[in-house]
Amino acid sequence: MNETGGVLAAATVGALPGRSFPSAIRNLRRPKVLPAWLLEAAGFALIFMVTRSFLFGNPVVHIDEQFYLFVAERMRDGAVPYVDIWDRKPIGLFLLYEALASLPFDPVIAYQVGAGISFTLTAMVLTRLAREIASPRAAWQAGAAYVLFMPIFNAGMGQAPVFYNLLVAMAAWGVVDSVKRPEHPPLIWRGCLVMLLLGLAIQIKYTVIFEGAAFGLILLARGFADVWSFKRLAATGLLWIGVALLPTLAAMAWYAGIGQLDAFIYANFVSIFDRGSDGWVSYWRLLKEVVVLTPFWLAIFRAPRMFDTLAGANLVSHRVLALWGIAACTGFLAFGTWYDHYVSPVLMPLAVLAAPALARATPGERWYGRLLLGFGAIAGVVVMLYQLNQHGTSRQYQAMNAAIAQELHAGCLYIYEGEMAFYRTTNTCLPTRWIFPNHLNTYVEAPAIGVDPSAELAQILASKPGVIVMRGLNKKLYLPNMNTRRMIQTELARKYERYARVPLGNKEYWLYRPRR
Repeated sequence: MNETGGVLAAATVGALPGRSFPSAIRNLRRPKVLPAWLLEAAGFALIFMVTRSFLFGNPVVHIDEQFYLFVAERMRDGAVPYVDIWDRKPIGLFLLYEALASLPFDPVIAYQVGAGISFTLTAMVLTRLAREIASPRAAWQAGAAYVLFMPIFNAGMGQAPVFYNLLVAMAAWGVVDSVKRPEHPPLIWRGCLVMLLLGLAIQIKYTVIFEGAAFGLILLARGFADVWSFKRLAATGLLWIGVALLPTLAAMAWYAGIGQLDAFIYANFVSIFDRGSDGWVSYWRLLKEVVVLTPFWLAIFRAPRMFDTLAGANLVSHRVLALWGIAACTGFLAFGTWYDHYVSPVLMPLAVLAAPALARATPGERWYGRLLLGFGAIAGVVVMLYQLNQHGTSRQYQAMNAAIAQELHAGCLYIYEGEMAFYRTTNTCLPTRWIFPNHLNTYVEAPAIGVDPSAELAQILASKPGVIVMRGLNKKLYLPNMNTRRMIQTELARKYERYARVPLGNKEYWLYRPRR
């Protein structure tokens, strides 16, 4: 057989039965259809890019994100969270930001790209879960609703829930799939994987423990239905708890190894319970959040009374998803502060449970989906534009950064009130471990940071910072600690001079330098 003949023979054998060789060649030339999952991912990524486009590269999107990135970069220089820079967020969040900041381009863009990937993957998992109870079209819209609604609650870019929600959604997928498999031998090991995902999520935000407890009980209920003995149920439950705690235990072991276990325990597990109450402010936030979620309440509770939303749905999966929603709501309500971004984990089960009411074609039914997606799209963009107006543009930021840097000389920067990002972009030394402004300038944090705020501020002022940043006006201060505020105002009047008034967003900041 010559070479050409061999090729022709192979092609003929590979052709489908009943088709000629030229027909097979023509089929090869047809454009390949992209897989459905890739099209879904592209759609979610496009929604993210379009709705957040005006925030890309902005270093002052949210003060929390500024802080995470700042700590991550200082960690690369050897700083140890809770020891050199104090906060109560789990170490996993800072490690995640450290990994993103290590990418070979601008660190602000890097964490925003990471957020976009996380949004896309989370929406894809939610879409898969929604297919248990809704059509593919409605399921995709549920994923889109998640991407659209997150910015409404100030989690449109790199807030902590953006990242741990992906892990929780994957764990929920594992639970739903496991519950549908009676007498499935690998249930114990599938449960271990679910618990490991939740354990990693816990090291980004501790409130995930509520979803973790619910998922563990659901999986144990599957074992109970499979007639496991009580001894086996107890042993498996302990195994799963141990796996979920592994990341936290590893962090504790590391801090114990460097002699800082007490600092880790206080910051991570004790300080939150010492924090003061926001009073009526927190209840006002809760009321607003409940009202803004109205499109979900209508789709989940009103729509089923008007038409059959679960025709063809897997009812077992629906029960699991409903329990997930209850657990997420419990975790949100438990701590009482109810900041906007705390709603973010609740949006996942709500989006999935709303799916049956989406993509309806009948005129009397389709308004549920239109209201949900339309409100999410409009309100999400409006909130992000509002935040841009609040915190400032990149150009304003660069102007203020230059004004600070030119007067630092050999001194440290101290931001009593203002955006955290200037610590990072001026690469300044730090006059205190309690560098997050609210820890020293609000009364609710005063009993919960491990030191007396007034004494700490006295030490800061004694170190003679090269530049001090203050809000220009006293209006609308957030829960101010009047003791520390009087202290710094007195020191500024005695030993400092204001050398610049700089606009950033809708605020004016006053920059002070030591008197010469």
